[in-house]
Amino acid sequence: MSKVVELTKENFEAEVLKAEGLVMVDFWSQKCEPCKALMPSVHELVEKNEGKAKFCSLDTTNNKRLAINQKVLGLPTIAFYKNGEKIAELVKDFAIEDVQAKLNELA
Repeated sequence: MSKVVELTKENFEAEVLKAEGLVMVDFWSQKCEPCKALMPSVHELVEKNEGKAKFCSLDTTNNKRLAINQKVLGLPTIAFYKNGEKIAELVKDFAIEDVQAKLNELA
């Protein structure tokens, strides 16, 4: 099983902003029902796309300031970073197919 890196304010910079290549970050929250509904699909996507990108997950519940700094204003949000820069983002009303398409486009 490919690993999804659990992000915190302590490791965000090292794991995402200083990472080489493509990084996908799933911003979610315990209180976000659409986030929780999407999670199994996100994990399947990670399995299918191993090697295309680094996959990370950030629970915004305890990392609100970090999410705001990354301009994440709605959940769920899937953001794509390359060389420390956010290059694409899917917010709220998206399907897992949209995530796969964006990953294919960027990878």
